[in-house]
Amino acid sequence: SSCQLISELRDLMGDEKRRRLDPQVDAGAPAVSSGRSEVSTESYRGLFDGGLGFGDKTAVVVIDFTRAYTQPDSPWFCGGAGFGVVDAVKESVELLELARSKGVPIVYTKVYYESPLDGGVFVQKIPKLRTWTKDNPLTEIVPELTPGPDDTVIVKHYPSAFFGTPLAAALTARKVDTVVVIGCSTSGCIRASVLDGMQHGFRCIVPRECVGDRTKEIHDSNLFDMNAKNGDVVAKSVVMDYFRAL
Repeated sequence: SSCQLISELRDLMGDEKRRRLDPQVDAGAPAVSSGRSEVSTESYRGLFDGGLGFGDKTAVVVIDFTRAYTQPDSPWFCGGAGFGVVDAVKESVELLELARSKGVPIVYTKVYYESPLDGGVFVQKIPKLRTWTKDNPLTEIVPELTPGPDDTVIVKHYPSAFFGTPLAAALTARKVDTVVVIGCSTSGCIRASVLDGMQHGFRCIVPRECVGDRTKEIHDSNLFDMNAKNGDVVAKSVVMDYFRAL
């Protein structure tokens, strides 16, 4: 039955997390670089190898998949093969199509600034963000992932999709307890949103093929750390199988 399959998928997610944090099983797991030394995944065993799995109701949050990161002439372009935003967008197409076909709520975020007060210290830290005005084409959601008529689009001003937005309240009102997080960048808005989502009481699931960043090392290390402490980083196939079973 669908319920039994979903239960098995939850167990699989826990097993996958333990395999990826077990250097004896996954010799290819990245070490975590810290200053001059490298910390082996061995030091995480028994401490940071728990799994959350899916809860009772899931939504997808699509974070900042905008032209800024996929347009080759953009200074924000992230085209790295296998870890960049361009590939993450391609991987996300079928996931969103499946989620939509199953009636899973989908919320998009995008960033733009209209007032000098918008963005606060964030735009002081990254002044180029001031060019992200509402009429800037780079702030538009990529055409490959155009929101559907029943999807929601939220404008945010900071890295987290939850900070200063109605996202948490909207998801709670729909009795959502699990959020599949896709988008960019892995080390910035994805990580901030997963951390904030956990702190708001949501189980956050990150399909690793559906998030992207500027450099592979930063991408991999942030996936590793999110998986250890804040949510479940899993193969896209795990999320697809879960949606198929709904």
